[in-house]
Amino acid sequence: MGLLRRAEPAGYEDFVASRYREIVRFGALLTGDGRLGEDLAQEGLIAAYRSWHRLGAPDGRPEAYVRQVMVRTATRARRRRWHGEVPTEELPDASGRGFADQSDLSVQVLASLRRLPADQRVVLVLRCWADASEAEVAQILGVAVGTVKSRTSRALAALRASGLFVESSKETP
Repeated sequence: MGLLRRAEPAGYEDFVASRYREIVRFGALLTGDGRLGEDLAQEGLIAAYRSWHRLGAPDGRPEAYVRQVMVRTATRARRRRWHGEVPTEELPDASGRGFADQSDLSVQVLASLRRLPADQRVVLVLRCWADASEAEVAQILGVAVGTVKSRTSRALAALRASGLFVESSKETP
């Protein structure tokens, strides 16, 4: 007896094909690492697959759902003490370049984001990259709007201190 394989839900494959790169980029920004970003994207896409019966509807918002799963997964992952890594004597071969290796600026941004505490990094990515409002970020993370404001302020201050941002001549007297 063979196992019966269910057909892909209608629209799921198209969604993944059209949004995969952006979803992985979002994950990489959340984690500060391209490979971990891919893992995070897979977690979100698996959750979307399981809920596609309601996400695939015309009023469904699959990308918002995937992003929320990714944010929650990233937040839970930073709380765990052991992440399941097992050291090996030989490193695996790197397969091609990720999106973060495409320019010096993206490498600098990713390195600066990696140095931020996870809670500040998540808030900054949601506010600046995903263009979420303070209220939306607060709702996603389950924190107060004031917490979102303070984390954003601290994260931007840390990025300025790292030299990533150059103050414009308009802002200086």
